Amino acid sequence: MADLAGNSKVDALLPPEMAEKAEAIGVAKTRLDIGKLLALAILAGAFVGFGSMFSVVATAGADQFLPYGLTRLIGGIAFSLGLILVIVGGAELFTGNNLMIMAYASGKVRLLELLRAWGVVYVGNFIGGVGLATVVFFAAGYSHGGGVVGAVALAGADAKTSLSALQSIIHGVLANVLVCLATWLCYSARTTTDRILAIIPPITAFSAAGFEHSIANMYSLSFALLTKLGAPATFWTAIGKSESAFPHLTLFMVMNNIVWVTLGNMIGGVLVGVTYWFVYLRNRAPR
Repeated sequence: MADLAGNSKVDALLPPEMAEKAEAIGVAKTRLDIGKLLALAILAGAFVGFGSMFSVVATAGADQFLPYGLTRLIGGIAFSLGLILVIVGGAELFTGNNLMIMAYASGKVRLLELLRAWGVVYVGNFIGGVGLATVVFFAAGYSHGGGVVGAVALAGADAKTSLSALQSIIHGVLANVLVCLATWLCYSARTTTDRILAIIPPITAFSAAGFEHSIANMYSLSFALLTKLGAPATFWTAIGKSESAFPHLTLFMVMNNIVWVTLGNMIGGVLVGVTYWFVYLRNRAPR
């Protein structure tokens, strides 16, 4: 099937068309009213949290039987659920929305509009991620698998909060380069299947590599901190450890991680957006 100009309605969009689509989407997102934007952002925070939760459950106990790389691969594939829910289900994710910089670079949106959209979405993502972490904690999700799920969540969170500021920023840059590339690839898609297949490889790669995603960390670090502070004695007995085994996992270090990772995510996302704008859109931008 083709339109009057002979362009296929089935074939995937090519990069120049993807850039125009990214620009148009960026404009449309800034036009959403705050209530709708916030609601969609809360959903995205929870969706990414579901992906993080799935990743922990999928890998819990696997390191006793599988090589490190295979365990990370399984966790990364499971984590892809988060962005699949965001893209296919329709939600607003701060990290992917960094590609809105393309609309700003073209002069289609004002800086204040861009920052407003980013700010509202970031707050909504935080509410969704922390909200889901709280619900899963009160559902005693840490106790699943005889406590192994909670133990994996605690170990992962303690490792994340032990990173230096520079390490957190670099991990954040690399993570969001891959997240934004996954979002970028989705702009070429014509079907839901296209979108899912475009999402899985880059998201699996960043998760398996251990890079840092600020919104995922809102869920994972909150859940781990709640577990450390509020899990009953029976849980600690089951995993054979105490709270002192996770010394870096404190409220201050959680917030410290999220701040630096957010900065890295923004750098990585803007880098991807500006690069594609420079290649495909700069000659169309108003001077």
